[in-house]
Amino acid sequence: MKAVVLAGGKGARLSPYTTILPKPLMPIGDMPILEVLLHQMRDAGITQVVLTVGHLSELLRAFFKDGSHFGLNITYSYEEHPLGTAGPIALVGGLDDTFLVTNGDVLTTLNLRNLIEFHKQQHAIATIAAHHRQTKIDLGVIEHDGDQRVTGYIEKPIYDFLVSMGIYVFEPSVLAYIEQNQYLDFPDLVRKLIAAGEKVVGYEFNGYWEDLGRPDDYARASKDFEEMHAQFLPNHRGD
Repeated sequence: MKAVVLAGGKGARLSPYTTILPKPLMPIGDMPILEVLLHQMRDAGITQVVLTVGHLSELLRAFFKDGSHFGLNITYSYEEHPLGTAGPIALVGGLDDTFLVTNGDVLTTLNLRNLIEFHKQQHAIATIAAHHRQTKIDLGVIEHDGDQRVTGYIEKPIYDFLVSMGIYVFEPSVLAYIEQNQYLDFPDLVRKLIAAGEKVVGYEFNGYWEDLGRPDDYARASKDFEEMHAQFLPNHRGD
């Protein structure tokens, strides 16, 4: 099975670290965050990984090489100009069977094998790994109608959302909705699939998940990885 790792972004929210280091190479514990993902992919039965690269691609290639050290076959797909989060998939050849797509900066205890099995059981064109998140508004929220009449007042509400984890499973037929060398983000791709009547499902996961988008997220994830190492990499023995 193949996996596509989106590793071409500039990681602007983690600047200045990502000025000289691509975000997938940001250290988490004693290894880059992408290395954690690669071990998890291998444990899930994935054998081939394609890194879509752009920003500082030479550093990614120098570190991961051909993937043999990780028990994988790693190849690289280059973006000459930014193509969004979904656009780079169209440049990857050989996606002729069910395949995994993931951001290169996700730390999670999600069992990828379970996600893939769920996707196949659902007979969907796309499965989105999803996580519950709560957002607390530390202010009084005013509800009103179109005539400025106040219809409600909620003190410091908490809102629940089901958010994308940046991990997806796709069928090859999804490629028909991604134009070559055209900018496309995942939300727009999902909307295209839904509009076309395709089946898109969500796989709800309640375990650990953190996106390393901002400095505080990165600091929290680094601490969690040190404390929960065995949960992220149960089969890793320093190989």
